[in-house]
Amino acid sequence: QLQAWGGGVVHPGGSLRLSCAASGLTFDNYALGWFRQAPGKERERVSCISSSGSRSYYADSVKGRFTVSRDNAKNTAYLQMNFLKPEDTAVYYCANWVVRFCDLNLNDNYLEHWGQGTLVTVSS
Repeated sequence: QLQAWGGGVVHPGGSLRLSCAASGLTFDNYALGWFRQAPGKERERVSCISSSGSRSYYADSVKGRFTVSRDNAKNTAYLQMNFLKPEDTAVYYCANWVVRFCDLNLNDNYLEHWGQGTLVTVSS
């Protein structure tokens, strides 16, 4: 019910925009998060956005470089990633929380649907 895409290979300093489209759920009822997992590392919470889009939060590692947004009319969320670094290399996932507010510290039990993941590789 969530599908993520937009990953690819980019040089350091480059940009990518990830998209996450929802189907079969009332998209604007739920906060949405972006997550990533690099090889051999634990999953990291990257960003979240509230159901209305009015609030968003970012992990310190991406703050100032990544921007999350959503278009509820299109049932789609986005993660604009600028000034990419090699350490941003990971599989990126989107997922919705079953609440409207955005909180990167919210328990995983509130996560519902996951997108399939899209690989971002930052390499020279």
